[in-house]
Amino acid sequence: MSSVPGVDHPPEQSEVDIRLTGVDTSVTARVEIVHEGVISVRPSTGEYVGQSVAKVGDLVEVYWKTADGHRAVPAEVTDVEQGAVIRWRLTATGPAEHRQRREAVRGRLVLPVEAEFGGVQLTGETADLSENGARAQFEGFGLPPEPGTTFGLAIAFEDAPLRARGEVIRIQIRGTRWSMSIRFIQIEEKDQDRIRRRVFQALREERARLAE
Repeated sequence: MSSVPGVDHPPEQSEVDIRLTGVDTSVTARVEIVHEGVISVRPSTGEYVGQSVAKVGDLVEVYWKTADGHRAVPAEVTDVEQGAVIRWRLTATGPAEHRQRREAVRGRLVLPVEAEFGGVQLTGETADLSENGARAQFEGFGLPPEPGTTFGLAIAFEDAPLRARGEVIRIQIRGTRWSMSIRFIQIEEKDQDRIRRRVFQALREERARLAE
């Protein structure tokens, strides 16, 4: 197997997204060393305190950003080092492939949202959310936007507002309530990662409620 940084595996000291195969868990990590098909990473597992995120034998996909999208390599967790510093060692199980974008995961997530149409500020809340877009309900005011209308919006995440530019895909009007399907057309990748992590958290919380 070849070993070209950025092509066959993520470069050392880069940030990657590790998705556990078959479960709704995604973790960002810092690549420390890559050697002979083994990728050593330090995962950011702060939001999973008290949980065993990965174990030896788990299958994962490692995503990293490239100039023309993303690449991903399948791997197996071959070592989990606990303690003050957590490290995972991942052994590649196949060749890396180009991915135009990571698979988006959508989850039910209710967060305050604001949108601005032609100088008019609308307020509402999301009904569900993914890194590609959202479905949201607003208190209507004035003329409703047509599909294809673009606008700025801010979603009130717990740590800081997430700002993006969206496009109306569909709109349903029920009295003074406007229900919109929105596609993100301008959004920072770091904000897509924030959405992804928050959606996975919401999915875990939902499963916990159903298990009670």
